[in-house]
This record gives sequence, C-alpha cells and structure tokens, in this order.
Amino acid sequence: MQALTTLVVSIINIYLMVIVIRIWLQLARADFYNPFSQFVVKATQPVVGPLRRFIPSIGKLDTASVVFAIVVSIIKVLVYHGMLTGSLPPIVPLIMVSLMGLVKSVLWMIFWVMVIKAILSWVSQGNNPMELVIAQLTEPLLTPIRKILPPMGGLDLSVLVFLLLLQFVINLLTGIFGPTI
Repeated sequence: MQALTTLVVSIINIYLMVIVIRIWLQLARADFYNPFSQFVVKATQPVVGPLRRFIPSIGKLDTASVVFAIVVSIIKVLVYHGMLTGSLPPIVPLIMVSLMGLVKSVLWMIFWVMVIKAILSWVSQGNNPMELVIAQLTEPLLTPIRKILPPMGGLDLSVLVFLLLLQFVINLLTGIFGPTI
C-alpha cells in the first residue's frame, strides 16, 4: 500500500508542479508561444479554461489557476491521508496542511528551476527553447541579487546566493510548520 500511495501522490505532485509553472509563466509574462509553455497550457487548460468563466483574474494573477492549484493540493492531502488511514482528516488541518504543502511545492519548484538554470549555463549553447523560458522565469528573481552582488570576474554567483536564501526559507518554514506532504 505504501508503494501505491507514493506513486499516486508523486503523480499528483508532478501535475501540481505543472499548474504552479503555469502561474509562474503568467506572472513572469513568459513567451506563451514557446513549446514548453504550450505544453503547460495544454496540460492545464481543460480545467483552468472553464474555471476562468467563474473566477476572474486579479491583475497579472490568474486566480483560476491559483484556485486549481489549491484544489489539487487539497486532493493530494485527502488522497495521502485516505490511503494511509482510510478516513478523512478534519477540515481545518486539511486546509492548513494543503496550503503549507502548496507553498512548499512552489518553493521547491523555484529551487529546482534555479538548479536547472545553473546546469544549463554550464553545458548549453543557448539554442534550447526550454532555456529561454527558464531565463524568463528566473531573471526577475535574480536581478535584485545581481544589483547588490558585485561582478566576480565573469562568474555569476547570483544563482548560488538565491539558492542559499531559498534553502534557508524552506528550512525556516519546515521548522515552524513541520514537514508536509
């Protein structure tokens, strides 16, 4: 049963990451004609499209996608708890654990995108459409650090500084709220 629970929760986590990337793409105003962006939109549009009829956007924030991410996070906790215990958790802890799990998923998604950016900067020639989207997503986060951090002889240490700060925030949240799913 543990293996099945892990598989189901992992599949839900992957889809939740796709939803989070959609929100991030919209906030960063990334190129939606990029093949990677098109994949993300096509994977989430069957649910987000109808939700937009009822839930309007607030500025640059696509609230329909945010609501969808929250619902998927709640479903993840329900599935995890239901498969382990066979019962439903109380509503208030369910919502709290779901929201904290979503925040942690967003932070880990940012972490891994930054790691991918760092690796691509070492090996890529810059012709990959995925690299363009990653640059569009990460540059708004790295620019403030680059303004503070002096140039280091051609080395861009802003990604390293950002990853250290992000790891600190993740550990701080884990220390305050405990581990989540």
